[in-house]
Amino acid sequence: AMAWAPKQKWAEPNLRDPRAGRADRDGTGGRGGRGRGWGSSSSYLEPRAPGPRGPPLVFKIKNSLIGAVIGHGGSKIRDIQSTTNTKIQIIPVQGDSEADINIFGSKEMQAKAKAVIETIVERQGSNYQYSECTVNNAAPQPAIARDLTTDNTVREVRPLIDWDQIRARMTDWETRRREDLAPIKKDFYIESKATSSLSQMQADLWRKEHFNIICDDLKDGDKRSIPNPTIKFEDAFQNYPELMKNIQKAGFQKPTPIQSQVWPIVLQGIDLVGVSQTGTGKTLSYLLPGLIHINSQPTPREQRNGPGMLVLTPTRELALQVGNECSKYSYKNLKSICIYGGGNRQQQIKDVAKDIDIIIATPGRLHDLQMNNFVNLRNITYLVLDEADKMLDMGFQPQIRKILLDVRPDRQMIMTSATWPDTIRRLSQTYLKEPMIVYVGTLDLVAVNTVKQNIIVTTEEEKRSFIKEFLHSLSPKDKVIVFVSRKIVADDLSSDLSLQGLAVQSLHGNREQSEREQALDDFKSGNVKILISTDLASRGLDVDDITHVYNYDFPRNIEEYVHRVGRTGRAGKTGTSITLMTKNDWKTAPELIKILERSNQSIPEALVTMAKKYKLGEENRDTGNKSKPFQQKPKEFH
Repeated sequence: AMAWAPKQKWAEPNLRDPRAGRADRDGTGGRGGRGRGWGSSSSYLEPRAPGPRGPPLVFKIKNSLIGAVIGHGGSKIRDIQSTTNTKIQIIPVQGDSEADINIFGSKEMQAKAKAVIETIVERQGSNYQYSECTVNNAAPQPAIARDLTTDNTVREVRPLIDWDQIRARMTDWETRRREDLAPIKKDFYIESKATSSLSQMQADLWRKEHFNIICDDLKDGDKRSIPNPTIKFEDAFQNYPELMKNIQKAGFQKPTPIQSQVWPIVLQGIDLVGVSQTGTGKTLSYLLPGLIHINSQPTPREQRNGPGMLVLTPTRELALQVGNECSKYSYKNLKSICIYGGGNRQQQIKDVAKDIDIIIATPGRLHDLQMNNFVNLRNITYLVLDEADKMLDMGFQPQIRKILLDVRPDRQMIMTSATWPDTIRRLSQTYLKEPMIVYVGTLDLVAVNTVKQNIIVTTEEEKRSFIKEFLHSLSPKDKVIVFVSRKIVADDLSSDLSLQGLAVQSLHGNREQSEREQALDDFKSGNVKILISTDLASRGLDVDDITHVYNYDFPRNIEEYVHRVGRTGRAGKTGTSITLMTKNDWKTAPELIKILERSNQSIPEALVTMAKKYKLGEENRDTGNKSKPFQQKPKEFH
């Protein structure tokens, strides 16, 4: 009989998610999973050394049960590896009725993968036996391969999985995993007299007058009372004089609306979803309570094994901005580190091995270090997903899911977002425990009302002349971000404008990290007043004196339009946005009209016509009419 061996002994995690195999969307060089084929091989392939994770867990199963563990086309074993972050070898031994199972990974994950395999074989009702083996340091024996797709015996063994039993084993595994964790404290809130004296009517009136703040308890069953807002910094941090001193040094007069409402919730140890536009102070709303949280844990910092706070951000620019805020409000000598692609990976590995309290990271690079055992996340007690909607939009959900597997399950978790789509709702239901939600304004998209929004309906050929005329008309005090859709457009437009004598900088994912930092520094300092950028700068760009946003290319969705416009009109200032639209953007015209109506903006007739033609085209498509509304160019587009 021919023995079976996979062409590749293991697969990278999350093979079923095509996004996991892509390059890190923010240019961080993160490792997504790449599917490895299953098929015939004439020889045994030596696996990579397991490295710091230690020796494999080895046990045996009967050869007749190999197919049940592997699954059709290798699907089952790939799922086991993906959900447990392990590498699994199946090695049939010549002349033996049993095969060796080698599981590589952390001890916890090895036990978890073994439990799943045991459950699968138990379902067969056969005389399953296994025996623990010591690690054999000798080279494994070669095995002769056979093709699963042509082997009738293996294909016939397709048992049903008892998911209830697997879930029970998972629960037991989670319980064992918590046993050696240090105790955690979450509630640090002492309500001030001024805050407690607010009546329900006064609190509701304050919320309505401050951008219509709305709060809700997402807990099932009996709802908890929403805490009164902390109107002054002293109301939240009167018991933390060192933190108050840093706040006063920064020169802030009073908290932003979302900070006032979020602080009394987060300081009580309650999980939170914060939804508000960019530039409303979400960073400090989670950062300052986080500093108090990790400094006040029962276990002294010097006795902890690894960092206590983790902030995940979608882009390296936002990570650096959060890192700067963390340094500005330094508290009790807490040490933080920024981990992102494009930076020196070896230096980051060295830095994260030191006594670090706070990690601020992009998902791709952190996942890379996590999978290679360079970072320990088991003692994270305070976790933040910042700009979660952007991270999901960039395809980071597989990496986030893997990262959260290593974070202790009883952590406190904060999630911020500028929008509230269904994907974010599902994410909050999956990972947050009985959270409250605080959002500013409405859950519908509304562009900031401090920005005058101008829409110009034109053609692709005329866009270049429009922007040149605009940029040459800028006053010396003006500062503008020009958003484009692609990196090549950013380079082309930058070169063209530079040849005309305009000082410009460009920002996109293909530029080196040092070049991106230089571009941002030049723009922030005012050395350059024009920044050509892809959507890298639509969120997390901390520049308060931008006077204009110019959408040379319309963004891929209406949410990104709102974020782009929000780069101006910040910190109490007013701003102006100019948006060029062509017939290629007609599907967003109806949604854009709603945004303009909500923020009391003028709506050009050409945009209304574009929306009507799009609606007509959709109706025609629904009724089977193949006519195309834009076959003839309407005059109002010029």
